[in-house]
Amino acid sequence: MEPATPPGLTPSRRRFLSRLSFVLSGFIGAVATVPVIGFLLSPLTRKQPRVWRAVGPVDRFTIGETVNVVFEDASPLPWAGVTARTAAWLRRDGSDKFTAFTVHCTHLGCPVRWVADAQLFLCPCHGGVYYSDGTVSAGPPPRTLPQYPVRVHNGQVEILTSPIPIV
Repeated sequence: MEPATPPGLTPSRRRFLSRLSFVLSGFIGAVATVPVIGFLLSPLTRKQPRVWRAVGPVDRFTIGETVNVVFEDASPLPWAGVTARTAAWLRRDGSDKFTAFTVHCTHLGCPVRWVADAQLFLCPCHGGVYYSDGTVSAGPPPRTLPQYPVRVHNGQVEILTSPIPIV
């Protein structure tokens, strides 16, 4: 037997609680979704930081030689520590002309190394090979090595840093 309930009282309470749970669930879903959407769309509105970083005096670099230079990332996080440092391959082409390549392969971002005897950049992970001008010679890399803008300012060689340019 079913318990005796006053007619009309239970269905309206049940309907009210059902609607209340739907409204609260929708509100909670909206509150949880807004920050996620903001996080996903923020890269579209945020300007990438670009900072000139000194990598050494001009006379430190020999004409025709490619060397690895280390500098601080353009947008380091306060807790990044040593990981805030990045590098580039810098070549002195003339008395005041320099070329800087990223150390990250355009295939998957692995670090490339310079082999001076062969005049090639090699990616040891997947066999990517780049000529000395950064163009692809062999392997899976889809694009040339990205270059950083370089200038000479007050006797110092400076690189215009940006987030890691692998895409």
